[in-house]
Amino acid sequence: MSNLSLIIYCGIITFLTRFTMIALLKKEMFNERIREVLSYVPSAIFPAIIFPAIFLDNSGTFQLENNPKILAAIIAMGIGIISRNILATIFFGLASYWYLIFF
Repeated sequence: MSNLSLIIYCGIITFLTRFTMIALLKKEMFNERIREVLSYVPSAIFPAIIFPAIFLDNSGTFQLENNPKILAAIIAMGIGIISRNILATIFFGLASYWYLIFF
């Protein structure tokens, strides 16, 4: 089995395990309180994913000094707040990061 086919199979299995949970769950199964609590899950998960990527270097050391990712994240947040457009936020965040590391 080649690496490409293995990656495709793993992707299909991962997609199906997540999609079945979304497709099979009905909104009527949850009461209003549970839906309210679950609405906070994306807000709680997002910082746990993003902050290590910004503040940790490749060796896992906390890096505040000379870290272009922090300034790029601040620029991306500003663009996101102003434009309320996810594509603009991603584009300007990446463009500012690349500008800071290459120039």
